[in-house]
Amino acid sequence: MLLAFDYICYAMKLLIKNIKSLVQVREININKVCGKDMAVLPCLENAWLAIDNGLIADFGKMEDFPGITDWKDLEVIDASGKIVMPCYADSHTHIVYAGNRESEFVDRINGLSYEEIAKRGGGILNSVKKLRDTSEDELFDQSFVRFNEIILQGTGSVEIKSGYGLNLESEIKILRVIKRLKDLNIIPVKATFLGAHAIPAEFKDNKKGYIDLIINEMLPAIAKEKLADYIDVFCEKNYFSAEETKQILEAGLKHGLTPKVHAEQLSHSNGIKTAVECKAISVDHLEFCNDDDIVLLKNSNTMPTILPGAAFFLNLQLPPARKMIDAGLPVAFASDYNPGSSPSGNMNFMMSLGCIDYKLNPEEVINASTINSAYAMDLSKEVGSITIGKKANIFITKPIASYGYIPYAFGSSLIETVIINGVIF
Repeated sequence: MLLAFDYICYAMKLLIKNIKSLVQVREININKVCGKDMAVLPCLENAWLAIDNGLIADFGKMEDFPGITDWKDLEVIDASGKIVMPCYADSHTHIVYAGNRESEFVDRINGLSYEEIAKRGGGILNSVKKLRDTSEDELFDQSFVRFNEIILQGTGSVEIKSGYGLNLESEIKILRVIKRLKDLNIIPVKATFLGAHAIPAEFKDNKKGYIDLIINEMLPAIAKEKLADYIDVFCEKNYFSAEETKQILEAGLKHGLTPKVHAEQLSHSNGIKTAVECKAISVDHLEFCNDDDIVLLKNSNTMPTILPGAAFFLNLQLPPARKMIDAGLPVAFASDYNPGSSPSGNMNFMMSLGCIDYKLNPEEVINASTINSAYAMDLSKEVGSITIGKKANIFITKPIASYGYIPYAFGSSLIETVIINGVIF
């Protein structure tokens, strides 16, 4: 197993100078950006950025550089021709899983739908079987590889869901692995209990019995060990109805878990309405979001979160991200990194899909993948922008023309250096 000692030691002082463009600069911290403001991305050209004890200490233009002769043991990085950005905040992943579902990829190529594969015992239940047969230590080792992978691709905070256990023992096992990742103190990690991801085979004809298990056994055990921050439900036809979703979310609230919802992915199931009623911090997927849903979201504090990788990989109709923003809503982007419907945590690629398929401009997808996705994890005060006092979780690109080149060059690896807590990762 790899160790992470180097990642958790803070550099005392770091200066990045001659930055071509310092992106997402917010002198006053904000929680999110909405509507037309999503097309505004504040930047400083020919800039410097100072980091002290793992936090952003100061920044400015090179022409106004004050000098730091009183600093000792200063490490300097010359970023001439390069872009510096806050790391991505990936607010929806399932990276703690066992094995893969490559065979289902071939099934879809051969014409089977996601629902047809699920009915044959594939889909989520396929991952459940693999996970139940995997030890906690082996599951941690597999997940740690993916955890490092997303950080090297520019992700500096992440939410990770359970949901591939679907019994008390295995859901606890996943959440304990997530806690082990969190306790490494590399990047902020939020844990979500998603026991209501599907109906396990042993409860195939007894959904009420499984919901009772979630409410009466799983939730108290998870609360006792303080293993989760959020509770999530897959509100969807053949999974959990809006009424069942509300019942489970309200039970989670009693144990201090903030709601999130998988909603309107494969059909319209009133998941958005339920999420708003339960004051969910985010509602995710949204392929079948309609005009009434947009009105509901506009009158709420719930962050609509688009998962471009899942719609792309499953060839689904696209969520109406453009319409949401034009209606004045905020929008967040996340990867949905999981073995079945989005086997990638590459947020650079998610932004490319946002521009190409959803007709968002580069400014909008960067805001969606940084400050707004940080909001969807209640991390806006810690990450998501270049703001004094926030974590120094940033990345430096290779020499490129502008930040727009990142979503433009969708197949290129453009990140040269990732800095986490002020330390080169």
